[in-house]
Amino acid sequence: MSSQAPSGERREPQAASDIPHSGTPWVIRIPHLERSGASPWHDALRRLRRNRLAMLGLLVLVGFVLSAVLAPWIAPFPFDRTNLQYGAKPPTRTHLLGTDELGRDLFTRILYGARISFAVGILATLVSLSIGVTYGSVSGSRGGRVDHLMMRAVDILYGLPFMFFVIILMVIFGRNILNLFIALGAVQWLTMARIVRGQVLVLKTREFVLSAQAIGASPARLLVRHVLPNALGPIVVYATLTVPAVMLEEAFLSFLGLGVQPPMASWGSLASEGAAAMETYPWLILFPGLALTVTLLSLNFLGDGLRDALDPQVASAR
Repeated sequence: MSSQAPSGERREPQAASDIPHSGTPWVIRIPHLERSGASPWHDALRRLRRNRLAMLGLLVLVGFVLSAVLAPWIAPFPFDRTNLQYGAKPPTRTHLLGTDELGRDLFTRILYGARISFAVGILATLVSLSIGVTYGSVSGSRGGRVDHLMMRAVDILYGLPFMFFVIILMVIFGRNILNLFIALGAVQWLTMARIVRGQVLVLKTREFVLSAQAIGASPARLLVRHVLPNALGPIVVYATLTVPAVMLEEAFLSFLGLGVQPPMASWGSLASEGAAAMETYPWLILFPGLALTVTLLSLNFLGDGLRDALDPQVASAR
């Protein structure tokens, strides 16, 4: 029997030896990828660079963070240096932002206060991320009754007054900086859990996840290797918006006397001290409040820029 195909019919190649060679190997070409040569994250970074407000906010934040880190070297006076005879004076060439009632240089205290404020914002946000991402990913991946019960627990916690919960935690466990990190992070994870849960519910039905599941990937591997990396965009955006919220809550607690305790100082505690003498020494609340306001606006500008950069549909609509 002849192995040749009948006349007029085209035989499909069954092995690599059946593929005709013309001197160059066969290459599957994807025009879009060859043309762009960039990953989605590279495109997002390019869109972020075009957002002037976001880049301005990023530059301001980098300047504040560097000033906080280098405070021991760039501060004109020691942090705990007092001069009771000099007292509270308005800004001069020696004291650029004036002094407080104890004769302490306000510019120095703002530099050191930035370290506490940024530490509270960043570390409390990390606590919020750890709890929220874990809770939301477990709820979304399990689904069914487990998801229903976990989300009802979140709804109940949403009904509690968060600030009073933080105040109770601070009163019970003591007013120190570590408890402040934990208390603020423990009340900020609820929205993060809902965001992550929603992303997991959408992504786990996508083709690439179903394909990985079909070849035997475990649920944990599906979650860690395929689902969460694709949900990283909304997580990063919300994290940048959580930092200013935490810093504002810390300022409110410090204003009530439940935040950072002396001799340490944050921008919130400095504003609280300045509010007590606002009518007599207005610069004591003006400069810490201005530093806090500029930082919060910069973080919000950066968060909005990241949201637009990571969502091409939003970016193209503007």
